[in-house]
Amino acid sequence: MEAIGSLIWVYSIKIVVALAIFFIGKRFARFAVDMLVKIMEKAKVDITLVKFLDNVLYAIALIAIVLAALSQLGIETTSFVAILGAAGLAVGLAFKDSLSNVGSGIMIILFRPFKVGDFVQTAGEMGIVQEISIFHTIMKTTDNKVVIIPNSKITSDNIVNFTGEDTRRCDFVFGVSYGDDIKLVKQTLKDIIDADARVLKDPIPLVAVSELGNSSVDFTVRAWVKTDDYWNFRFDTIEKVKLTFDEKGISIPFPQMDVYYRQKD
Repeated sequence: MEAIGSLIWVYSIKIVVALAIFFIGKRFARFAVDMLVKIMEKAKVDITLVKFLDNVLYAIALIAIVLAALSQLGIETTSFVAILGAAGLAVGLAFKDSLSNVGSGIMIILFRPFKVGDFVQTAGEMGIVQEISIFHTIMKTTDNKVVIIPNSKITSDNIVNFTGEDTRRCDFVFGVSYGDDIKLVKQTLKDIIDADARVLKDPIPLVAVSELGNSSVDFTVRAWVKTDDYWNFRFDTIEKVKLTFDEKGISIPFPQMDVYYRQKD
């Protein structure tokens, strides 16, 4: 009877210690993860990645605490670790595509090839980034379609960020007839570019003859503008060039075909 009482006492102590390990460990894990989250927030780590790491790290800590509590009770935890490892491998194989998206999402958030609000082209789509999550990225196209792209497709493809820099270079090619005055054309294009307040003075705009084509003399015009002004400047300049060329009698060649009819006697 005394032996049974001693055994109960020993196991009671073990249960109390195991419960203490679980509850104290749980609170400590929550405290440690919260401290890590605050450090990441101060370092301005993306909030999506912070929330993801918060959940993952807390779950891992909780599993370790449970195993430590079971070990205190004398339960062999090696088999549990083996089962968890096998289950993790099975889940990893079953959800390999999803896990690939998670890894790609973390890379996008960490390396920031683009951010919300940027206009990008990737994975065969072009649009404004609306949301970056762990699994996918949401974009809105210029014709107002919402496109959801798995992150793994983005990281495996080229990424063109049109708004990644504050300035962009706008390139034009204008062809004129061989009969037109080249000096007049060049000066006209310079005047159009110089008169636009959106054009940056540095780098200096370029207007030059770039090619003597089959039916036209081609002028290349390059001007730097702020990224926000790019499309309006481009459209306005093309319209202004056409109107000014018409006023000054400068012709823009276009494909023509001469057809001859031969009448039989």
